[in-house]
Formats: sequence, C-alpha cells, structure tokens
Amino acid sequence: MGAGPTDGSDIEMSLPTDAELLARVSLAAGLGLLIGAERELFAKPAGMRTHALVALGAAAFTVAGYGALAAPGALQTRPDVARIAAQVVSGIGFLGAGVIIFHRDRVRGVTTAADVWADAAIGVLCGLGLLLVAAGTTALLLLVVVGLSPVERRMVRYRRDHHIDDEDPPPRSRGRDR
Repeated sequence: MGAGPTDGSDIEMSLPTDAELLARVSLAAGLGLLIGAERELFAKPAGMRTHALVALGAAAFTVAGYGALAAPGALQTRPDVARIAAQVVSGIGFLGAGVIIFHRDRVRGVTTAADVWADAAIGVLCGLGLLLVAAGTTALLLLVVVGLSPVERRMVRYRRDHHIDDEDPPPRSRGRDR
C-alpha cells in the first residue's frame, strides 16, 4: 500500500545531550521557584525551595529515562513516560498528603498540595522537552492561584454576609411570621 509502517517504529530517535537534559531540569527548577515565590509572597506553606525541588526532582526522574536508553544493550528506544509519570505522581501524592491538615472542622493546605502536584507535572513536562507547554502550564497555575484569590474572598464575604454555611441561621423577624 504505501511506504512502510506508520507507527513510528522506523523513525530513529536521537537522544538529547547532557547539556539539553540539564537545561530541562534547570528550567523546571526555575518554574518551580516562580510558583514557590507566589506562595512565599502570600505566606503560604511550601515556598520557593519546596516548589523548586519538586519540579527539579520530577524533571530529573524524567530525564533519567533518557539515561537508561543510552546504557549499553538497552532494549528500549524511547523512555517509558507513563511509568516515570506514574512514579512521580505516587511520590508527590505522599508529599501532598502531608501538607493537608484537618483542624476544627476546616481543611487547610489543599491548594498547596495541588500546587505541589501541578509543580511535579511541570517538572515532567520539562523533562520530556515540552518546554513551552511547561511554561504555559506555569502561567495558568499562577493565573488560577493569584487571579482567583480575590474572587474567592468576595464569595466568602458574600456567604458570611448572607449567613450561608452557618449552622445556626439568624433568627427571623417575628413581626412578619405571625
């Protein structure tokens, strides 16, 4: 029918150089640092060092997949991205769970845990060489965290002012109810 297989098996993959892999890990650390700076600015847990290390670590695990391909006698021609990402997510799930605190009927730290989770995804994107997607994801994350914060505050104020979520709503006026 045609010119051969179309599943990509006939395409030879060139491995990134060590400098390219280091640049990917460095970008991941920089993007994580940016996310952490926002958290530090607003005195939230898990600041610049934590976010930089999470993104850096996720990217390092991802680029390690390329190192395995360069080993003599390697049978694979591409890194196993699904396995790498799954292991990063497992590790981050453990870390994120430690950030979430339940105290006096309130849950705290969920946004920080989600930040750390997204930070790891950004690290994996960098490790895979999807640098524009990683930068765009970072921008979207910051837009959500910073941009929605004033909206959330207004919503909380509205709920408080209208006694929504109160266990004991204010008493009704007795003059009209009779």
